Amino acid sequence: MKQPLLAALILTVFSSALTAEKAIFAGGCFWCIESDFQPLKGVSAAVSGYIGGHVKNPSYKQVTQGNTGHYEAVEITYDPAVISYQQLLQHFWVNIDPFDASGQFCDKGSSYRSAIFTLNSEQRQLAMDSKKDIEQKLSSTQAVATQIIDAGTFYPAEHYHQDYYLNNPKRYKFYRWNCGRDQRLKAIWGDL
Repeated sequence: MKQPLLAALILTVFSSALTAEKAIFAGGCFWCIESDFQPLKGVSAAVSGYIGGHVKNPSYKQVTQGNTGHYEAVEITYDPAVISYQQLLQHFWVNIDPFDASGQFCDKGSSYRSAIFTLNSEQRQLAMDSKKDIEQKLSSTQAVATQIIDAGTFYPAEHYHQDYYLNNPKRYKFYRWNCGRDQRLKAIWGDL
C-alpha cells in the first residue's frame, strides 16, 4: 500500500472515531434493541448493558431480580454525519411499546421498562420533543409511559449477552416471536 493511501485510510478511521457519539435506549430485552439498532447505517456499535440503578457493576441476575433499579439498555455508538440522534429516536419509538409502564412485551418488571437516557441537554430536548411528537401522532387514550432520564454510569452486560442475536440466531428468533414483540409493534405502528 502506498504511503499517501495508508495515511488517508488512517486519517479516515481516526476522524470517524473523533466524531462518534453515543445514545442510550432501554426498550425491554436488550438483545432485541441491540438487534434493531446494530444494522443501521452509521451505527458502529450497540452494546447491551445496565443503567439507571444504584448498584455498581451489576450482574444480569441482580438486575432481573429487580432490586438494583437498573434498566436493561443498549449504548449505541454512531456517526452523526451519517445518522442523526433524531433518526435514532424515531427508530427507537417504532421498536418499543410506549404505553407499557410495567415492562415490554412478555418481559415484565422494572428492568424491562422503556426509557431514553440522555447524555446532555441537547439530547434531553430532542428526546422530549420526540416524545411530544409521538404522543400527538398516536393520539391514544393511553399515556406514553416511556421515561426520559439523565444518564448515569452505563455498565456493559456480561459477554454472553453481547451480539446474542448473531451468536444464537435460532434461540433469539424463537424468543422474539414467542414474546410477541413484532406482533405488538405491528399493532401499534402498522407497517412503518
